[in-house]
Amino acid sequence: MMDIARDLKVSVVTVSKVLRNQGRISDATRKRVLQHAKKLNYQMNWVARSLVTRRTYTIGLLLPEFAHPFFAEIARAVAHTVRPHGYHVMISSFEEDPELETSEVDCLLARQVDGLIIASAQPLRCLDMFERVQQRKIPYVLIDRPVEGLRACFVGVDNLAIGRLATEHLIARGCSRIGHLRGPEMGIAVDRLEGYRCALARSGLRVLPSYIVAGGHGDATGYEGMRKMLKTPPVPDGVFCYNDLVAIGAMRAILEAGLKLPDDIALVGAGNVQYCDVLAVPLTTVDQGTCRIGVLAAELLIARISSKRPMRPKTILIPPRLVERESTRR
Repeated sequence: MMDIARDLKVSVVTVSKVLRNQGRISDATRKRVLQHAKKLNYQMNWVARSLVTRRTYTIGLLLPEFAHPFFAEIARAVAHTVRPHGYHVMISSFEEDPELETSEVDCLLARQVDGLIIASAQPLRCLDMFERVQQRKIPYVLIDRPVEGLRACFVGVDNLAIGRLATEHLIARGCSRIGHLRGPEMGIAVDRLEGYRCALARSGLRVLPSYIVAGGHGDATGYEGMRKMLKTPPVPDGVFCYNDLVAIGAMRAILEAGLKLPDDIALVGAGNVQYCDVLAVPLTTVDQGTCRIGVLAAELLIARISSKRPMRPKTILIPPRLVERESTRR
């Protein structure tokens, strides 16, 4: 910075403000400083900066898996949101393994991240990991999966409404034997199942246990779950799937069985992942505001990091939106 200041005959403070994108500096001066910094191949010393500011300007993002389109979209939204604030994102995947999640959190804390965004897989009433984070006074925001008994910031979708909205849509399309490929044993899957049950009860339709089958959270488990459901007489005429990947697997099983979508079975997923509209039978789904979750979680975390006072936990629930496509258009 001293070299740039001397060469351009400006103060070191001016150079520092330009390189940190702070302060009121004229466009002409800012352009000259940035051009000269590039010429000298200037790289900020983040270690030195963290010693002065007591921040590393890094955020840890913990996701159950990288490959799932839902979490990939969230990661992209978080990175785009924090970048203008001078932050970088360290992304870690724990493969739905609570022990690995705990280990990855400890590693990120050891690297002195300024905050965490977590889609947690911790079991019910297991709060040890979060207590350690709180003891370190590291701000964090939960996304997608609330943790029962934990007072923490949360950004996600109303999962009860997802189940209700998807099932009501199938009922409106004339379905009377509606099945559900439920998700893994976690809070959001329980809420979507409850929304499904509420919608059936409100319409006077029976909730049949044989029509509620484990569908997991991927296309392979959705395929196996749908094959099992198709062995239940009479075959359902509508199915609400825990998420879009489960629905894609279910769609394959339905077509392999020689049945037609949506004439024989109408199908609804959840998530509105990017390729749902280009499937052989474009999938009706419930949009859960994936990008919005990432943006709001990142903004909330930046606000908590920047705040000089403790902030009360805040919950943001995004209302879901039905996106109708050919899989339910009878």
